[in-house]
Formats: sequence, structure tokens, C-alpha cells
Amino acid sequence: MSDDLVSRHRAVMPNWLALYYDEPIEIVSAKGRRVTDSAGKTYLDFFAGILTNAIGYDVEEISGAIRAQLDTGVLHTSTLYLIRKQVELAEQIAELSGIPDAKVFFTNSGTEANETALMLATQFRRSNQILAIRNSYHGRAFATIGITGNRGWSASSLSPVKVSYVHGGYRYRGPFAGYSDADYIAACVDDLRDILQTTTSGDVAAMIVEPIQGVGGFNVPPDGLLAGFKEVLDEHGILFISDEVQTGWGRTGEHFWGIQAHGVTPDAMTFAKGLGNGLAIGGVIARGDLMDCLNANSISTFGGNPVSTAGAKATLDYLLDHDLQGNAAKLGDKLLNGLRDIASRYDVVGDVRGKGLMIGVELVEPGGKEPSPPAAGVVMEATKARGLLVGKGGLHNNVIRLAPPMTLTDEETDEALEILGESIARAHEERTK
Repeated sequence: MSDDLVSRHRAVMPNWLALYYDEPIEIVSAKGRRVTDSAGKTYLDFFAGILTNAIGYDVEEISGAIRAQLDTGVLHTSTLYLIRKQVELAEQIAELSGIPDAKVFFTNSGTEANETALMLATQFRRSNQILAIRNSYHGRAFATIGITGNRGWSASSLSPVKVSYVHGGYRYRGPFAGYSDADYIAACVDDLRDILQTTTSGDVAAMIVEPIQGVGGFNVPPDGLLAGFKEVLDEHGILFISDEVQTGWGRTGEHFWGIQAHGVTPDAMTFAKGLGNGLAIGGVIARGDLMDCLNANSISTFGGNPVSTAGAKATLDYLLDHDLQGNAAKLGDKLLNGLRDIASRYDVVGDVRGKGLMIGVELVEPGGKEPSPPAAGVVMEATKARGLLVGKGGLHNNVIRLAPPMTLTDEETDEALEILGESIARAHEERTK
């Protein structure tokens, strides 16, 4: 991308709107799992617009559904009118959710979805108290920033909700690191009970949890942790909300929803990202009585509009018809095993974790566990130079995030592993000079 566009971006966009890379790129075309920048260089995309281009690029079945809607001349009508694709998509999602008597409300993003879920829960329970997990991220709006447990993303201490943070998010560095799965679960559940007794007035509205923390660095709790939490919540009548913005739609491989790894059904789930394959769509699935608890008027001007729901319905159908959950499981295992083999050779890698096509590689200073943002920066630049785009995150900004489109192939997985191996070797060399 030309320096001119970079300077124009920085002149009119906020300083806090970050750009990847020392020399930011402009993506101008794409097909399959590959994108091409304005300089003509092509990359294998392993971040997919932050897990959003879940099917990849230029998929005819999805593009065709969008074109068909465009050809009607109706891009927008609002929720004040019936929208056939919105109803069809809601019916399908409600059935897939497993939530009894489920109803669906569509929004434009995961942030909006989580704001809606918080509004429903606090209204239903007549309480503004929320339980969240340390190192969590749930969005950039007023209430969702208020429940985000990561200082790097908490722009304000002001909040419409009173939040208490529970352990269980960042296992690699938390106070219970090194515990067995059973002991870890027991310690976190005990912490939840203590939090309820010491930092709340008892009448808590809800707990909201990412089954795998996304922005926090793809942190994976042991299976069963959230079941332990829900047992405590049920004792107090507290609602449970699963934030499936990143873990939904089969990305974890083993289950369609991330929460299913814990064997419980939440009262509500939020979703976004991969459902639209690039279109702006999100939403909430909730029990009927919870969804219907509002006693004031509410609409969403653009949520569930004809274009986004037509594209999302085609995306969901494609995902199910092609068993992309199974593909995520198979190639996710291959990626994890390959990365763990690489990690065994370079102690600049402190941890490799994830499920399916949602994998985090935590970079540390060689010889210990000190977070190494510089090493993560080296890997980012080295992978880009070799034709691979990856993400970065974590509490210390030292975790490489891998989340390619779920249509990934064996050959592309091998290609990415080779590039990642070379790039991690480069980071190891840089940090041991």
C-alpha cells in the first residue's frame, strides 16, 4: 500500500484504530483462502478478518444469494416489516441452538449482541450485577467495555453495570497454573462462590463467558469448567450467557457451539462474525421468556436486514452442507500437532493451545515465561514477508492468533506450518542474540 494512503488513514482515523505491520497493507482482491494487496502480493489468510470470513472469499453460493437479493432492488426494509430470510435464518439458528423455546434477535455486530444480552438479563433479573471472567473481551460499547476483563481494551471505568470478575480465563499465567484439570475447575468454582459472597449483594443478573477467550489470546479452559460454574449459578437463579461470537458455527471442531464442550445449555447465546462471512450481522438467541421480558419498544434499523440475512443463510447452509465443522476438527488437530512440534524446538514458544481452527501461540523470552511482545512482532512481520497473514492478541500482546477460513485444505495447512516454523525460528534467533 502506498505511504499516501497510510498518511491519509492516520490523518482522519482515530489514533486508537490500530493497523497491523510496519508497512500496512490494503487488501484489494481475494479468492478461496488467499488475499492480494494493492502491490500485487498474495497471502494465505490465517486470520480471516478476525474469524469473520469463515468460509473464505468469493464463494459463489454466498455471492449468488447476495446478488439475488440485490437484484430485487430491496437492500433494506427494517424490522418494521416482515423479512422472509430473517425469519428463515432465525428458525434455523433457534433449532441449532438447543435452547428451549428459543427466539432470535439480530444485530449488526458482536458488540451489539452482547449489549442486547446484558439488557435482557438485567431487565429479567431486575439487577445490574454481572459476573465476567478475567482477561475477557465482549465488545467496545458502554456495557461491554464495562464487563471486559482486560485493561488493554477497557477504555473507561464508567459502566451501566456492576461487574465482578471470576478466575478461569488465562490458565497459562493465572494463579492456578499448573493445576490438574480437576483441581483447576475446583479452584475456579470455589472462587466463584467466594466472589458471590464478598463482592455482590447476591441478586446477580447473569454470568457471561467466552468458551474460548478470543482477544485474550485463544485461552482454553478445561472441559467442564463452565458446567461447574452453571451449577453454582443455578443455585442462585443467575442467568448464564455464552458469548459465541468467535467460538460459534463449528469453528472449535468438536462442537457446533463452544459451550457444548462443557455439557450445559445456556439461557442465552450471542453470535456474530463467521455467520455473515464478511457481512455485518450478529445476534442473540435466548429462551422465549427471557427474550420477551422487555416492556418497552425496541427495534434494530439494520439488524437482520434482507442483504445480510440472505448472505448469512447461504453461509450457514454452505457450512452445514460441506461439514466444515469436521474439516475444522481434522485440520485443527494437524495444525496443533505441527505447532507443538515446532514449539518443542524453540523455547521462544511458551504455550500452544486451542481447539479446531482457533489456535494461539504464546511467545515468551527464551528460558522462562516472561511475555515477549517483541517476539510476537517478529513472527507477525516474518509471516507476512513469507506470504502468510496471522493475528495477534493476548493480555500482553504476545500471542499469535490463528483462525483461517474453515474451508482450509491439507496443502494450505502444510504451507502455513512451514512458514510459521521459519518465522518462529527467526523470532528465537532474534531473542537469543
